[in-house]
Order: sequence, then structure tokens, then C-alpha cells
Amino acid sequence: MTTETIISIFLGIGLSASVGFRVFVPLFALSLAAYFNLWELNESWQWIGSLAAVITFGVATLVEIFGYYIPYIDNLLDSIAIPLATIAGTLVMVSTVADLSPAIIWALAIIAGGGTAAAVASSSGATRLVSTATTGGIANPVVSTIETGTSIVMSVVSLFVPMVAFIAVLIILYLIFRIYKKIKRSKT
Repeated sequence: MTTETIISIFLGIGLSASVGFRVFVPLFALSLAAYFNLWELNESWQWIGSLAAVITFGVATLVEIFGYYIPYIDNLLDSIAIPLATIAGTLVMVSTVADLSPAIIWALAIIAGGGTAAAVASSSGATRLVSTATTGGIANPVVSTIETGTSIVMSVVSLFVPMVAFIAVLIILYLIFRIYKKIKRSKT
């Protein structure tokens, strides 16, 4: 496995985690990076770097971000975010991983990309549910701002320092695991 392959895997995992916070932010970031030739995508995924894709992902990003600031819409978005994040996380991995056989790329994409995105999206949705239940939704804009900010930072870090993004993902997944364990223990 080459260094380029490892870096592309780290990029995919970092962007997949970012997808868990906001589905379209990392897709828009990846689209911009491909458009400005900062990152080369797999042959069949180069359309992501087209001007049409940049505009489409840009508009979708703005709609998604603002949608999370509207009461009730934010919870509705969370209900569809988990399956969408899983799909988007998988596709981000497929589009970025280089120099591996298609079978390995797809396996990595489904497990690492889709799995990471689903884990982050699930915990993000659970956080909003707790926020809604405990504050009547008053704190939801704060949660939305933190999630959007985290998605933006993770996307940028993933594109420019994929190794750091991978370490951040490991930390995020560890924190999710610890919180899940704590909640499970408190229920018993």
C-alpha cells in the first residue's frame, strides 16, 4: 500500500465523519477541492469537480445549514440525515481512495466511510433529541452551530492534513463510544 493510498483513506474517513455532522458540507468542500485541482478524484468520480457540481453542492449546503435553524425542520432533517450520511460517507470514500482494487475500495467505503458517517450522524441526531427534550428546542441552534462548525473544520482539515483528520475521527468515535456506554450504564 502506497503513501498516497493511505492518505486517500485518511481523507475519505475524515470527510465521512464530517458527513455525519452535515451531509453536504464535506461534499461541497470535496467538490471545491477537485474543481481547483487541490485533490484528484478517482476517474469515474471526477464529475464532482465540475462547476455544475460545485454550484449544486453549494446550494444544497446552504439549504441544509439554514434548515437546521428552523424548529421542527431540524428534527425532520435528523430523521433523514442518518441514511443520507451513510450513503454520502460511502460515496466520499469511493471517490477519494486511490490505488486499490474496486472490491477493497467498496468494502472500505461501506465499512469505514458509511459506518463512520452513520455513527456520527446517529450521535448528532441523539444530541438534538436530548436538546429538544431538555430545552424545548431553545438550545438547538447552538447544537446546529457546533455541528456545522465541526463539519466545516473536519472537511478543511481532511483535505489539507488527512492524518490529523483521521486522528480527530478516532477521538470523536471514542467519545461517542464513551457517551453511549455511560448512557447504557445509567439505564441499568
